[in-house]
Amino acid sequence: MKFLISICLLFLVSFSVSAQTIKVLNKTTNEPVFGVAIYNKDKSKSEITDLNGQANLDAFMATELLYFQHISHKLKTIKKSNIQNGRVYLMAGQQGLDEIVISASNFGQRKKDIPKTIATITAKDVSFNNPQTSADLLEGTGQVYIQKSQLGGGSPMIRGFSTNRLLITVDGVRMNNAIFRGGNLQNVISIDPLSIQNTEVTLGAGSIIYGSDAIGGVMSFYTKKPEFSFSDTLNVKSNVLLRYATASQEKTAHIDVNVGYKKWAFLTNVSYTDFNDLTMGSHGPDDYLRPEFVVTQNNQDVIVQNNDSRVQKFTGYNQINLMQKVSYKAAEDLDVDLGVFYTATSDYPRYDRLIRYRGDDLRSAEWNYGPQKWFMSNVSVTKRSSNALFYDNIKATLAYQNFQESRMDRDFQEVERNVREESVDALSFNIDFEKQLHQTSKLFYGFEYVYNTVGSIGYVENVETNTTQKTVSRYPDGATWQSAAVYASYKYKPNTKFVFQSGLRYNMVTQKADFTENNQFLNLPFTESNNTANALTGTAGVTWLPNPILQWKFNLSSAFRAPNIDDIGKVFDSEPGSVVVPNDNLDPEYAYSGELGLKLNFNKVVVLDMATYYTYLDNALVRRDGTLNGESQIIYDGELSTVQSIQNASKSWIYGFEIGAQVNFSKAFKLTSQYNLIGGVEETDGVEVPVRHVAPSFGNTHLVWQKNRLKLDAFVNYNNTLANNKLAPSEAEKDYIYALDQNGNPYSPSWHTLNFRTQYQIGNDVTVTAALENISDQRYRTYSSGIAAPGRNLIVSLKYSL
Repeated sequence: MKFLISICLLFLVSFSVSAQTIKVLNKTTNEPVFGVAIYNKDKSKSEITDLNGQANLDAFMATELLYFQHISHKLKTIKKSNIQNGRVYLMAGQQGLDEIVISASNFGQRKKDIPKTIATITAKDVSFNNPQTSADLLEGTGQVYIQKSQLGGGSPMIRGFSTNRLLITVDGVRMNNAIFRGGNLQNVISIDPLSIQNTEVTLGAGSIIYGSDAIGGVMSFYTKKPEFSFSDTLNVKSNVLLRYATASQEKTAHIDVNVGYKKWAFLTNVSYTDFNDLTMGSHGPDDYLRPEFVVTQNNQDVIVQNNDSRVQKFTGYNQINLMQKVSYKAAEDLDVDLGVFYTATSDYPRYDRLIRYRGDDLRSAEWNYGPQKWFMSNVSVTKRSSNALFYDNIKATLAYQNFQESRMDRDFQEVERNVREESVDALSFNIDFEKQLHQTSKLFYGFEYVYNTVGSIGYVENVETNTTQKTVSRYPDGATWQSAAVYASYKYKPNTKFVFQSGLRYNMVTQKADFTENNQFLNLPFTESNNTANALTGTAGVTWLPNPILQWKFNLSSAFRAPNIDDIGKVFDSEPGSVVVPNDNLDPEYAYSGELGLKLNFNKVVVLDMATYYTYLDNALVRRDGTLNGESQIIYDGELSTVQSIQNASKSWIYGFEIGAQVNFSKAFKLTSQYNLIGGVEETDGVEVPVRHVAPSFGNTHLVWQKNRLKLDAFVNYNNTLANNKLAPSEAEKDYIYALDQNGNPYSPSWHTLNFRTQYQIGNDVTVTAALENISDQRYRTYSSGIAAPGRNLIVSLKYSL
């Protein structure tokens, strides 16, 4: 492995050749401008600036007139021979060309060239929307549905898929690991929204670039990069932010400092957030209230009445996020970037488990997730504008991640606390190439290798005697999961109206697990598991702009998810009275999808963006009843439990329709709206039932006014009813998190919230942002969530920039 990395780095440096590279800067701030489209008069040649504002102009002749166009800057024209000192300056202006995205190929492409739907979030969006977590950041798109089992949660749902069927990346590094589960995940909250430069959410399959798990979508987070100095003076910048929210008494403090030299640049980012217990709204189902809770007094568990049943006792927690970035410009066209990330939460209670009853008493005295910790260090080397035979641009990334999580639960008036602790060490290496084959065609290709090792222990702690004894762990300790893949993607653009893109990826996934240790508790019919999965996936799509009004997009793709250690080796209580046990006989699940999109642009005054899609999931990995050594029930954590396991026992059909609208009444005043309709059925043993992660129809509508330093946004979020007969069986069984209909059956009621947000910039240094959310104080839960959403919530932040 070390030899391969050394060869790749040597390969990068050896092709460092002279080339005419220019840098595009904002004329006012002197900052690099990413995503500038550079083209000649007949648009037969084009380039796009990278994250450092750089682009190579070798394709253009010295006498050609060049056009520099960017979504937030005024169009600039200049003859190539007139460019001085390799610098081009743009003035901030109105919207120009479509924005640039990276996630579709790991290199910048125009969004309108990509035959898929991609939602984008910029740093300006984050500053204005002021999300408390990255889950809230995603929810703000109106195209990602968020489930929360507790305040320290946020499990995205995209087009009927969730958890380990969605992929998360940070700066191009895969975050999904060997124990990403089918149940709800909160790993996305480890990403600090205040460190984000831009986020791209690919709706639909992304297996060609990202491999296993990218079935329903890919959430690509790109963090801020250090800024160099382009003069002889040191480039020092700093931002300090303070925020307070009333519904959870959130207190957030953030600081970032940038120090830039000509060849070196450093960025330090620190955020700390403290949440208290969350208060729900006043108007809504009484089923969501928290009338009583368990406390321990004099070593005895007792149930006490809640003074305010709208306060969701034991939901508060705190979190710290650290990020250090270092950039080194080895040459004008060669960059080295280092990133170090660390996130840690406090213990945080799993609220949906604390509100369960056993008879007339609450079931659990305590049910906590231990600290969720995430560490990542990554180094990437980017070589641009090369005249090498096999590539023009190349990027290599090596990363190490460590994940730590744990669970601690104790039943009411029991002295034994069950503790299970897990960790994952993850190594990954990616190398991506871009090659211009012709003026009309481009090739992207690359290689990826990922290696995970799982650590897992379990023990029972007596809270009276403080003694411990070993018990079954959640996963087989020492299990490994590894993936190797090659991919290639081809883009053909014969003119400005038509683009064809296609790609193939071959992936091999292997995993090993030893169950010897756990077999003293489970007596499994096997002692080890060796699983190998191979997958070939492909995609093909076109975008067509027959005229300035119409744009069509059509895409077909296949995707897969290989079983991981969570699928094969997990032992846990999925619900009261059920236990999941290992299954060493699993195959990958495959998804086959089609998407048709239509965009109508009426002179940039009225813009409609629509898409419809259909996905067939075959050989789906689902939790089903089973047996262990011929027994359908076993004793687990002191309770007789039905045996279940993950099985290739299902297939499902998911379909939907999305529509987004924007109406620009004037330069200052606009309306935006997004609405999503999703449906789906799952078949098991000839019986069709609703799919678990198909969310109710949902959307939002915004009225936005912005002029000079003031921005106002009045908006409504809305969510349709999901009746009892539309709930998946696994959801209907969790009646304690749902409201009850007139027949006493669980269902998810419709809801809407009225909200207002404003931002005002005081001088050049101070920005005040305030929002009043859920103005009418509605009491509601988003679908499948165990915690009620905030009631009326005032959020105020103050940002000072130096």
